[in-house]
Amino acid sequence: MHAAEREKVIVEALEGTGFVTYRELEALLDASPATIRRDLARLEEAGRIVRVHGGAKQAEGTQRPAPVLQLAGTPFDQSITRNIAAKRAIGAAAAARCEPGEGVMIDGGTTTLQMCPHLAGLGLQVLTNSLHIVNALLPQAGTRILVPSGTVFREQNIILAASGEESMPRFHAPKLFMGAASVGPQGVMQQDVVLVAAERRLIDRAEQVILLVDSGKFASGSGTIVCGLDEVDVLVTDAGISPEHAAMVKAAGVELVVAG
Repeated sequence: MHAAEREKVIVEALEGTGFVTYRELEALLDASPATIRRDLARLEEAGRIVRVHGGAKQAEGTQRPAPVLQLAGTPFDQSITRNIAAKRAIGAAAAARCEPGEGVMIDGGTTTLQMCPHLAGLGLQVLTNSLHIVNALLPQAGTRILVPSGTVFREQNIILAASGEESMPRFHAPKLFMGAASVGPQGVMQQDVVLVAAERRLIDRAEQVILLVDSGKFASGSGTIVCGLDEVDVLVTDAGISPEHAAMVKAAGVELVVAG
């Protein structure tokens, strides 16, 4: 995460209560204490914050009305219909990797949502930050659902928290299923830095990261990097993936699964 991106996250973290702790910033930024101190020093010099014991607070005169919480990127109700046939095939192939009775984490997204119909009867424990996924799993009597605490971002119907690990239930899940805005040689990318911070916390908890992306996600290679391809264990996509992109994935040591 670049300095400007970190500063944006710090300022946004202050907008709720006007104060943020060093511990919260470490969880949000995935940066060293020295880097965070330098970021805070620059923001204080610019008059945007005031450093205090244990963290930072908003500078006088910088308080603004609480903004409407909104993530960057395409709203869920618009992206849900894009490449839907491919997403359904990818969701089915990803769900087939779940073992009966195990715990899994499913990150919010229009492709990960397509796993849900195929999870019935497996008796899974599912930790998810997506209310869409919660609603899809509720009719499955044998599926146990866990959610983190946090704020609901309505356009994506997703729960995100700025407070770090304390928002997550004490839950071990060997597999994380997640989507992405785009995938390229630089790695897995999302369009919003708040979402990146939340996904990093999930990745750090997982033994196996399984990425679900339709082949169109390889065409656009911009965004904030969530992780390198070398941190992904399995990538599930559709038959539209180009030989060039397939070779890129395999060269990174990632197992490639082509659905459909």
